[in-house]
Amino acid sequence: IGALETDKPFLGNVHLSSTARAYLENMRISRSRDGSVPRTLSHKEIEERLDRVLRQSGEVGLNTIRDEARKLAPSLDAENEFKELDEIIGSLLGTRDAQLKSEIGKSRKGGLPYDPERLEKFIQLFEALKSIAPIQRRERETTNSARNNLSFFEAYFSNFIEGTEFEIDEAVDIIFNGRIPNDRPEDAHDVLGTFRIVSDYSQMSRLPKTHEEFLQLLKSRHAIFMELRPDKHPGAFKIKNNQAGSSLFVTPDLVEGTLEKGFEIYQSLDVPLYRAIFMMFLISEVHPFTDGNGRAARIMMNAELVSANEEKIIIPTIYRSNYLSSLKALTHNGLTAPLIRTLDFAQKYTRSINWENFDESRHQLNVTNAFMDTSEADEAGIRLKLYQEK
Repeated sequence: IGALETDKPFLGNVHLSSTARAYLENMRISRSRDGSVPRTLSHKEIEERLDRVLRQSGEVGLNTIRDEARKLAPSLDAENEFKELDEIIGSLLGTRDAQLKSEIGKSRKGGLPYDPERLEKFIQLFEALKSIAPIQRRERETTNSARNNLSFFEAYFSNFIEGTEFEIDEAVDIIFNGRIPNDRPEDAHDVLGTFRIVSDYSQMSRLPKTHEEFLQLLKSRHAIFMELRPDKHPGAFKIKNNQAGSSLFVTPDLVEGTLEKGFEIYQSLDVPLYRAIFMMFLISEVHPFTDGNGRAARIMMNAELVSANEEKIIIPTIYRSNYLSSLKALTHNGLTAPLIRTLDFAQKYTRSINWENFDESRHQLNVTNAFMDTSEADEAGIRLKLYQEK
């Protein structure tokens, strides 16, 4: 059959098949000859491509293909192929019950569609973490005072790098003296709520054993530190998509399924630091909430370390750019080494500080450049450095 009206002119008398025609013709079974590549896509590949259309163009995109294919089928003698295509599209949309062959198709039909591109990044990170030797750094000080001081700065920095900025003495008043500034009650509660979570080591030791427990734990922790921001839906996944700069995050309909797939991979990791790194990236990459995703990711990261009695990870102000750049390197370029290296050093740095005495901890953070603005530090060529006893 030659060109149809729906085909697009290309070069000279050559025409490109319309999308709908291409799908119909690919529904025809084609076997490879002498080991060569088959001339048509497999049903699994067709499902994967249709699911991509659904993710990118929504139901309208699939319905447009189906409507055009319905009109073209008689001209192509492809009524049977259209019936099969119709069944696949209907099953992806939840209105039919065809036996789908692809993992992504089965997941969508089961009610938990996921983002396959994110899944590839999770697998990349998993494989990188499995390929390197285990690293173990035991918690340096285990007294209540040391844990409280570390948790104070953990909460302080985790909010500061997200734009919730207070002077140290203001944060001390909020966290240790319960004085909430009248002009910034929501910001103050963000810091206080984060501290309440990360300083409760019995709660931070809780790790999820199932996907359901994972979602419940993630939501409950988010609800605590976002309590005074009802417009940000504390403890509930986002209903609108979000982005940071050029980074588009997982769409709301794919959040739970993508978290489930990531959690399955996480369960195959044994080394606490590597589980922590993976967990942090999983939540950061999916961005399941309207706001507070970075803090939630770092809380879940450190819970992995607390549970194993290993040193926590703090991200000081000066280290913000390193941290964000390492996330972008994996998100945009598939590079795993920067993220692993960045968080490995951050844990090593955290362990170099003596947390037993608040004023001494503050002094050691100061002399290692922890409080410096990241842009000013870059201009001056100043870096975060490990604290070394003199």
